Amino acid sequence: MEIDKSLVEKIEHLAPLLKVCGHPLRLKILCAIEKNESCVTELWTCLNQTQPVVSQHLAVLKKRDIVRSSVRGNKRYYSIINPFIKTLVRDIILS
Repeated sequence: MEIDKSLVEKIEHLAPLLKVCGHPLRLKILCAIEKNESCVTELWTCLNQTQPVVSQHLAVLKKRDIVRSSVRGNKRYYSIINPFIKTLVRDIILS
């Protein structure tokens, strides 16, 4: 059996994204963000992690264009912008 070239290209594109999101804490962060757009303080509090740890993981997700941040007042809120990851996280939450 041969895999279609377009499928191979899609897999090669998605594999690094899945690897980044596969870290347990990053996956928890993504689920928390998808349930309710959150700021760093809310995230580290609900995940029982330190602020620097959560910020580092958010930076990785942001660098890969999985999440974006927006400033409201003195807080930075995060949301998922990658449609594939957004669907994947929603499926995880609903399952």
